Amino acid sequence: MKKESLRIIFMGTPEFAVESLRCLVEGGYNVVGVITMPDKPAGRGHKIQFSPVKQYAFEHNLPLLQPEKLKDEKFVEALRAWKADLQIVVAFRMLPEVVWNMPRLGTFNLHASLLPQYRGAAPINWAVMNGDTETGITTFFLKHEIDTGEVIQQVKVSIADTDDVGIIHDKLMILGGKLVTETVDAIIDGTVKPIPQEKMTVVGKLHPAPKIFKDTCRIDWSQTVKKIYDHVRGLSPYPAAWTELHQSGVDEPLFVKIFQTEKIVKPHTYPIGSIQTDGKTYLNVAVVDGFVAIKSLQLPGKKRLQTDELLRGFKITNDCYFK
Repeated sequence: MKKESLRIIFMGTPEFAVESLRCLVEGGYNVVGVITMPDKPAGRGHKIQFSPVKQYAFEHNLPLLQPEKLKDEKFVEALRAWKADLQIVVAFRMLPEVVWNMPRLGTFNLHASLLPQYRGAAPINWAVMNGDTETGITTFFLKHEIDTGEVIQQVKVSIADTDDVGIIHDKLMILGGKLVTETVDAIIDGTVKPIPQEKMTVVGKLHPAPKIFKDTCRIDWSQTVKKIYDHVRGLSPYPAAWTELHQSGVDEPLFVKIFQTEKIVKPHTYPIGSIQTDGKTYLNVAVVDGFVAIKSLQLPGKKRLQTDELLRGFKITNDCYFK
């Protein structure tokens, strides 16, 4: 079968998924339909905002479905009417068997980790937060348990100590688009030899990748310099690590987002969370084995600033502390 005659349905929602859809469309593959999440109000004005995948589908006149419930009979009927040979899922949601088991060639998912590591909703964040030096992308066939299907292909990517989650996200997004088309080609050619995840070699223990919540993002200043440094870059630029800034004479703390830090490992006798600053150029926070130098941060209702920019307009002194 040629790629032009293979009927493909694509499922995805965020920007990460758009690159894969774009590679399919521009590569001449036959995308007969797109499925994305229902529209949701966003921002202060609660305006209805299209998902990036919906926006791309509209711009390229691709048939679109936005089901509230994936087991809904009308949606399943509409899906079946597209007569797909293959379904591709990139950053979407868990599918019921009636959906993933529908196409004759199955349904495969692009996952942003080296499975079986980092099964779950936020694999890129957790890989960086845990200080890993390597991650990657995986295509695998869907089955009942989430992220456990047989692996088709993988690509490894190095994580530099200076990389934040935004940098790794973009690298994996671009490589993911290429891997999706390569996986489709392998399925068309009949060269796919899926590997059960339980038979794959894993060094060390398996790490989960659960959804990121607000409490996940809070900085624990009792941790080491390295742990806090990795925590911040694993959440930067989104959703962003945060902490409470306590000021002398002010009852309510300020909730501050922190985007970039540097490591200063050296002994000291300052209390954990205390701030060392000249009030002009630097802002260092005392932790167990040194200081976390804050380089980029954001006050409530303000834009993200470099530390020296913020200190020119906002007073932080040595009697302030983070908690």
